[in-house]
Amino acid sequence: MADELLAAVDGGGSLGPAQSVVMVLIDGLGAIPLRAHAGHARHLTAGMAKKDIAHSVFPTTTAAALTSLVTGAEPGEHGLVGYEVLDSGRDRIVNQLSGWEEGGLDPVLWQPRPTVFERFVAMQRPAFAVGLAAYAHSGFTRATLRGATFVAERTPADRVAVAYALAADNPGSVVYCYLPEIDKAGHRHGIDSAEWIAALEEIDGALALRVPRDVGVVITADHGMIDVPRHRQIVLEPGDARFDGVRHIGGEPRMLHVYREPDAEASALAERWRVLSAGHADVVTRSEAIDGGLFGPRVTPAAAERIGDVLVIARGNRAFYDGRDGEQRSQGMIGQHGALTPEEYHVPFLRRGAFAR
Repeated sequence: MADELLAAVDGGGSLGPAQSVVMVLIDGLGAIPLRAHAGHARHLTAGMAKKDIAHSVFPTTTAAALTSLVTGAEPGEHGLVGYEVLDSGRDRIVNQLSGWEEGGLDPVLWQPRPTVFERFVAMQRPAFAVGLAAYAHSGFTRATLRGATFVAERTPADRVAVAYALAADNPGSVVYCYLPEIDKAGHRHGIDSAEWIAALEEIDGALALRVPRDVGVVITADHGMIDVPRHRQIVLEPGDARFDGVRHIGGEPRMLHVYREPDAEASALAERWRVLSAGHADVVTRSEAIDGGLFGPRVTPAAAERIGDVLVIARGNRAFYDGRDGEQRSQGMIGQHGALTPEEYHVPFLRRGAFAR
């Protein structure tokens, strides 16, 4: 995406020419749920064709996918390979969205790829990010939005209006507009809930705003979502043989990073998980995942260290939980993501304004 946005303001590329560009990121909105609820999103789905979809990355989680969108790199290169991953230097699991300060992570060292905003600024072009005030100074923001001038707005309608105004008033600029409301509603209530539909309608209304002349807009998402009912949750209780040889468990319920003890063999650990999770998950070793290109064609040594020795990718609408963990708030989540179902992997890719011509 980064290369396409740069090419657009240079007068060409696959998106077409535009005076300025806006990327609207609707967190958690999959193409399949969007089409299934088209009656509640008439502006978003107006003219939406079969080709108007893109794919997320693996794993289908915000830390990995959003970073790929703003850097143009796969997770194997930018290094944010999951929701929670191992910091091998400190031998502990760190959260890639909210754990930067607590984990002592340097955003520039941990995520070294230049962002699209840094690339615009290096070319003497303005760059802006419009989002919620709570995210303005987070470690994740410094890892993914550095180079952009952050502008805080409270409502989706205000964020879209300000993003469009910034693009119109600053020729040659790139503007990022973040809309997390659908993701939040999905996690808490599920994608068929009244709350999720209300969030979709709010976003759809915000994006009904007319795009300024000569501004190109891309509307997309980082990942989709699937509902996981309670009876599909697999809770691993103390004494479960799948814990044998396991030092840490990271990732998230639909895509676990399993890290082995130094004296355990990854192949044996993977085989145990395959047998005991048969029908519920696909299980691969780190080397199998890298060789198979799951994290992209290139995986840096730093990224490889963060990938689990074994990966447990949930099938269907299953999710795995570590029952030994006293903190189980995530079991209350209905909408989830991280795995490779079409609902999680396929996202909308919609063009508006100058890009719609």
